[in-house]
Amino acid sequence: MNPEEKIKELIAKMQPYINMDGGNIEFIKYEDNYVFIRLSGACANCLYQDNTINDNLLEMFKSEIPEIKGIINVEI
Repeated sequence: MNPEEKIKELIAKMQPYINMDGGNIEFIKYEDNYVFIRLSGACANCLYQDNTINDNLLEMFKSEIPEIKGIINVEI
């Protein structure tokens, strides 16, 4: 499985938890070892957005795909 397919699989696993809080996460692209996502709904303006990205999502992605350098949230 290539990194992009694995990222999409991991996002699909996280989707229900993000949806429970009224938010949404969308995969945009994987480029130069960075994952580009878009957080929307309640997550778009959440004060804990950076924590969700850096503490939860990044750690989960890196545990499966160690070469990932970071996550970039693409603003709407």
